[in-house]
Amino acid sequence: MAIHPTAVVDKTARIDPSAEIGPGAIVGPEAVIGARTKVGAHAVVEHATLGADVILHPGCFVGTAPQDLKYAGEKTRLVMGDKCVVRECVTMNRGTAQGGGLTKIGSGCLFMAYSHVAHDCEVGDGAILVNSVALAGHVHVGAYAVLGGLAAVHQYVRIGRYAMLGGGSMVGQDVLPFGTCQGDRAVLRGLNLLGMRRGGFSRDAVSAVKDAYKTLFLSGMAMQDALARLKSSSPCAEVSEWIGFIETAGKRGVMRPAAGASQLEEASV
Repeated sequence: MAIHPTAVVDKTARIDPSAEIGPGAIVGPEAVIGARTKVGAHAVVEHATLGADVILHPGCFVGTAPQDLKYAGEKTRLVMGDKCVVRECVTMNRGTAQGGGLTKIGSGCLFMAYSHVAHDCEVGDGAILVNSVALAGHVHVGAYAVLGGLAAVHQYVRIGRYAMLGGGSMVGQDVLPFGTCQGDRAVLRGLNLLGMRRGGFSRDAVSAVKDAYKTLFLSGMAMQDALARLKSSSPCAEVSEWIGFIETAGKRGVMRPAAGASQLEEASV
């Protein structure tokens, strides 16, 4: 075990013998550090479980107390999977009792500098938060979603898997899986078809999602009528995922294209 002599390790922390703890780092109460995980200089980890092969860069804060006035010191936690990279000055807060007590991070995620994950969020495997992305409390980010720099997401919003948020997007509604959005008070701009192809989705699945988008948003049909048409067409798994996502939308609602939008855009990066 490589623990720098200037690091501070709480007596309740558990550190795998293969982990590394850098100079000035603080491994606080009830922290669990997995195999081969590296905690960088002056990073702080507390009330958190980190998986194997995680890299925490200098000056990040993982598992710190929620920024929520209701929080009164209850025992809550943050759990992170394997092979995540957390860059400089990232902040990740643990959960609140009101939100279930857990902030959950998947495996293989990248959190670029100054990004923020608030209390009770859930971030799926392979998600990327670019510099200065801010997630409010209770946000769910699906697997392999990409959130562009300076984007901000309202509390309780869901970002579907393989979705892409343009830089600077202010996201106040749920974003469909495979969707792209952008703008101050962002609107749906089209589909992350390139992301789907890179993710190994079949040509038929990509084509079906494109057709479903046109039915939902470009046909002029009411949403319930469009959903009924999709249900009657023996939809593939990806379109069924859309149907379920829309039907389980919370009070924020599902994001749609701007009024008068008449075309389907494809993410180019």
